[in-house]
Amino acid sequence: MQKLLAALIAPLAALALAALPDAALAQSRIKDIAAVEGVRSNQLVGYGLVVGLNGTGDSLRNSPFTRQSLEGMMERLGVNIRSSNANTKNLAAVMVTAELPAFSTPGSRIDVSVSTMGDAKSLLGGTLLVTSLQGADGQVYAVAQGSIQTGAVSASGVSGSSVTRGVPTAGRIASGATVERETHFDLANMNEVRLTLRNPDFTTAQRVAAAINGAYPGAAMADNGAVVSLRAPAQLGMAGFISRIENLPVQVDAPAKVVIDEVNGVIVMGENVRISTVAISQGNLTVSVQETPQVSQPAPFSQGQTAVVPQSDVAVEEELGREMRIINGGASLATLVNGLNALGVSPRDMISILQAVKAAGALQAEIEVM
Repeated sequence: MQKLLAALIAPLAALALAALPDAALAQSRIKDIAAVEGVRSNQLVGYGLVVGLNGTGDSLRNSPFTRQSLEGMMERLGVNIRSSNANTKNLAAVMVTAELPAFSTPGSRIDVSVSTMGDAKSLLGGTLLVTSLQGADGQVYAVAQGSIQTGAVSASGVSGSSVTRGVPTAGRIASGATVERETHFDLANMNEVRLTLRNPDFTTAQRVAAAINGAYPGAAMADNGAVVSLRAPAQLGMAGFISRIENLPVQVDAPAKVVIDEVNGVIVMGENVRISTVAISQGNLTVSVQETPQVSQPAPFSQGQTAVVPQSDVAVEEELGREMRIINGGASLATLVNGLNALGVSPRDMISILQAVKAAGALQAEIEVM
């Protein structure tokens, strides 16, 4: 009897699992749709010199800031070159940028990007000298130095011909900067933090709060469509509390939107896009003008002259066989796409159709043109 029941229940269970909606598969983790307010990276910038270039650096006569930087650096090293006529092309003035990750501690390493400022041709083989990297508050948070990797190839001949692959005037230094100062974001002693949704939506914010309160009652509250306030339970620290809730699954909701890139002919539609009952017809009209010049010659032994007589053939062709298609109200995204594809239109024609349907009030979605 048990074997018989198992044989009957197994197909029914498989059928029930197959009939489940795809909503469970569409769920996202909280860490993928929201970020903790204040936990972010900071931009750093600095000015420095790159040396060791093989004649591809700045021309000191055309780049006065490079000359001034060279003179100031040499004076700090005990060498005075202000009265000399230096014209080397083996160094370049550069801007150095980096991203300081959250919770970076002194001594940790970060990557830096190096870009030329003057008329340098390439940074291949160059070495960045010690450069201080400052934040928006003017404080030094890191110091960069090291060999530059451009990942580009550049070659030129005496005749002026050249070949370039990539961008040789910009490069990176992996782990090229050492962090010297912390940002002092004390998360451990905070009693309350806020989650900010990357795509604000009231429904999603309420679902995030409900998912957190389901695991930790009273720990979350949706302030608005973009912010969810969190309060850690007494037995958990804030870092431990965030690590537990950031993996909770939440079904994300989004408004109906159609994004159109007219330059590249790209259309992106969300799954919630709906269309009311509407009839659509699209046809192409082609006007062609063909010039066939004719040569007019006089009769033999006459006084006339040979002349070219213009002759134009104008034809108008309109594509037939395009019926008006009716798309029923409340159509889903798949039905809408299939209905537009049935018209055999190109992406650029589809853009015009969608804009016309929106103007008619039949497209229940927001259109965003990039």
